[in-house]
Order: sequence, then C-alpha cells, then structure tokens
Amino acid sequence: MSATVTRPRLGFLGVGWIGQSRLDAIERSGLAEIAGISDPLVDRSVDLSELELDGIVIASPSALHAEQAIAAIERGCAVFCQKPLARTADEARRIVDAARSADVLLGVDLSYRHVLAFATAREVVRSGGIGELVAAELVFHNAYGPDKAWFYDPKLSGGGCLIDLGIHLLDLAAWTLGPLAVDDVRISGEPVEQIATARLGPITIACSWNLHAGRSAVIAARFYGTAGGVAVENVEGSFYDFRCERFDGTMRETIVDPPDAWMGRAAVAWVERLAAGERFDAGAASELLRLHETLDELYRRSSCAF
Repeated sequence: MSATVTRPRLGFLGVGWIGQSRLDAIERSGLAEIAGISDPLVDRSVDLSELELDGIVIASPSALHAEQAIAAIERGCAVFCQKPLARTADEARRIVDAARSADVLLGVDLSYRHVLAFATAREVVRSGGIGELVAAELVFHNAYGPDKAWFYDPKLSGGGCLIDLGIHLLDLAAWTLGPLAVDDVRISGEPVEQIATARLGPITIACSWNLHAGRSAVIAARFYGTAGGVAVENVEGSFYDFRCERFDGTMRETIVDPPDAWMGRAAVAWVERLAAGERFDAGAASELLRLHETLDELYRRSSCAF
C-alpha cells in the first residue's frame, strides 16, 4: 500500500466470538471493506487466497497462527492476529522475520493496552506520579476457563492459563515498566496449567482458569511507589468494565470509571495504521518477540516447556 490513506480490503480467518467481535468493530468504524470470511462453521466462507486483499485478521486456534500469518504475509498482506501471536518464541520470530522481509504491518490483539483505565495507570507510572516503583501486582483469574477443547491440548495451544491470560499481564507490565527479568514461576494443572504465578523483580503475576474467585473474573494491575500508587481493577467481576484509582497513603481517588467501549479498539487502531500506509514496525516487533521470549522462559523454568 502507498502512503496515501485508503480503505483497505480485509479478509477474516476465523469468526468465532472474538473474530466476529473484531469484524464488527472494524465494520462499524467504516475504515475498511470486509472482502471475505474464511471459517468452516459459517455459510458465507470463501477461500481468501482467491481474493485481492490488503490485510488479513486472524482469530483461529493458536496452532494455526504461524502458518496462516506467514502465508498471508508472503502474499503481501498486512496481518492482525489474535493473541498469542504464536505458541513459542521461535514461531513468533518466524512471523516477525517474514513481516520484516515483506515490509508489511503486523499487529497483535493485546487489547488491554487500549483500555482507558490501563492506559491512564501507565501514564501515571511513567510520568513519575507514584515515584520510584516499589512493587507491582497483576492478576487475571477467569472463573470459567476456555470452552474449546484445543485450549487444553498443549500442542495446539502452547500452554494453559499463562499463555492465554498471563500474556496480557506480562504485556501490561512490560508496556508500563519496561523489559522484564524472570526470577521465579510456579504452575500447576494437567494437561496444561490451570494456575500460574510468577515473580519478575518487583513484579508479581498470577493467573488462572476455573478459580473459586467468588465472581466471574478478577482482573487487576496495581503499581505501588515511593510517592503514591495507582491501580486498575475490574468492576464487580466484569470482563469489560474497569476502574482506575490513585492512592496517597490511606486515601484513594477514582480517575477513570466505566463505561469505556474498548472492545475491538486494538483492531480498529491497526486498520487506521494500515489505511495510512504504515508498514513494518521494528519497535513493536521487538516488543512482541520479548513478550514471547518471556513466556518461553517462564515455561522453561517451570519444567513444562510444551
């Protein structure tokens, strides 16, 4: 694509709940043309290889991401992929290398970066609003767990709750605080982990499927410093509503409250960049590789490298 703003033609690989949500958000934005859908479970499925496309949105099982992303990139298509980009850092590196060689835009649906509450907390921390970091706690407990069998097959998923939910926590931690260094990890569950905890310097991370949490979900990112604190927490067990508060001693102040229509915002942001003619982003690619390298290191230290 040229640098001239265009209305890109997009294909969609997989339109389950997540894929359909991203398609709907992009369609509402009016920024792109929905040129075709490939999904064995929908009547209107087509062979995307027969279409002239500018980009492909991938929301298929994780085991298919590398093959599908590289095939799209080699056609000259930009790619927006549901997380995780790949099951391992080696797979992620193959995708990134292909995108670099083809000079196409690569995006991953690390959606919590686009939630106002998390973005606000990040700005508070990075602007020095809490002073020097003392501790950070990030949690994501899903009381239900996935409803698709492939999530529980390590060869198809790459792992359990850590790669499914923990990837968001690791990304938010690195996005807010910079590169992470793994100290310790504990995981439990078969055939993939159902519970994972990790320590990365002053940061602790915990995630789980099917935890007795007393609510649908517990999602939080809390940052404590020498001059204050800031935290994001989901409201009343919601997967979608988040509140951001600042702390000063025993005092707390709400600085962001729901609602915030963030679902699909990451996909729309990728379309905006694609329409503006943006191509391979080396900085973003490096962040993606570091994220997957951290995941690999956590699994290696847990002796459960799938």
